[in-house]
Amino acid sequence: MNNPKPLNRDTAQAPGPAPVRLIHLGLGAFHRAHQVYYTQQAETDPQQPQWGYASFTGRGPGMAELLSAQDGLYTLVTRSGEGDSPTLMSSLVEAHPASDVPALRELMVRPEVAVVTLTITEAGYHLAADGSLDTADPEVAGDVAKLREDLSPASLATATGRLISGLAARRAANAGGIAIMSCDNVAANGPVTRAAVCDMAREVDAELAAWVEAEVTFPSTSIDRITPRTEEELLAEVARETGFADASPVVTEPFASWVIEGEFPAGRPEWERAGVEFVSDIDAFESRKLWLLNGSHSLMAYYGQLRGHETVAEAIADPEVRRQVGLLWDEAANQLTAEELQVPAYRDSLIERFENPRIRHNLAQIAIDGGTKQRMRAVPILKAELGDGREGPGATFSIAAWIAYLLAADEIADTRAAELTAARKNADPVKALLAALDEDLANEEQVLARVRSQVEALS
Repeated sequence: MNNPKPLNRDTAQAPGPAPVRLIHLGLGAFHRAHQVYYTQQAETDPQQPQWGYASFTGRGPGMAELLSAQDGLYTLVTRSGEGDSPTLMSSLVEAHPASDVPALRELMVRPEVAVVTLTITEAGYHLAADGSLDTADPEVAGDVAKLREDLSPASLATATGRLISGLAARRAANAGGIAIMSCDNVAANGPVTRAAVCDMAREVDAELAAWVEAEVTFPSTSIDRITPRTEEELLAEVARETGFADASPVVTEPFASWVIEGEFPAGRPEWERAGVEFVSDIDAFESRKLWLLNGSHSLMAYYGQLRGHETVAEAIADPEVRRQVGLLWDEAANQLTAEELQVPAYRDSLIERFENPRIRHNLAQIAIDGGTKQRMRAVPILKAELGDGREGPGATFSIAAWIAYLLAADEIADTRAAELTAARKNADPVKALLAALDEDLANEEQVLARVRSQVEALS
């Protein structure tokens, strides 16, 4: 289409904006393909929506500016082998930059705002190796110092700091409890979020910390939907398909999953209407997702790139990569024995999803922040296998592929880059990098020998 129309609620004849009752930190493609999608699908009357999102970017203002110019509207393109299916998304009604801490506080004091969801990546929780808040982190320390002086500062560096400021405002307004729910690929993401928020609250103000512990809940989730980075050509494709000049479309796969465990003191959307599964024990579902999907993604990200591949589809088509994925999955399956997990069917569905030729999931994108991701993915599988008296060659290989990838890289794309760069320069870089994932493993001579042998073969 030569002259696509501007995208806004008037031109698109979209429903009126729903009242803001949900907040999100980490406004990216996955949030818009997952939480916003489920929320819109769950509305009883799509023309009279009741649950709107106000979403904040993770860092810069760019996405907030693009979406604000479109009244929060964007196109979700569901891409399968049979073709594309575009859907107008309208449940995101406000978009803000991360820096707009006053706007977050203003939203948090509203009693009708019931849930804060998060996609801030594993590194965004700023946790130390023991699972507590890393108070030595400069950004954490800076936010704690600011909040001790003033609970309503103009700016804060961390998502946790911004949440503390918002929760302090909510407490002062007597607006009641709220749920804060991580949607990140982090094991036990509910307890992780609780640790980050409660630890910082205790550092800042003891009375505020007591209120948070009594009034705020931290549901755990297992989330799943492959959402590649938006490529430039998608904008032109959406304009041709829809007739609108959408500056921020999102492409995703047909598959979507969301499993939740926990309580919501201020209410929530009827997400089960859209297929969300509420369970009493989410641990096994989290492990299935982290070890099978995310674990194989990390393996392919490093090993696949070492073999010259750029995308998941290319990597899984390589028989040697697929063989290593299978080994990793076999080891994970040893620990995932509950019948309701349906591991064989889940593995089959993953292969089908990975082979989707029209989802360009770049391995370089997946490879970012491996220093945190592999702690959650390959390391638990290996330690579980070692605990059962097995060597865990598949998980060991995944760790070795990460190390070989870092040793070959010009620069390390990781929030732990300084630490990992120093480890890479160590006299024994293999041991130092393994220790960056898990010191106990690095001190196991047989494990270190196997990792070292695999790194040498990969290099």
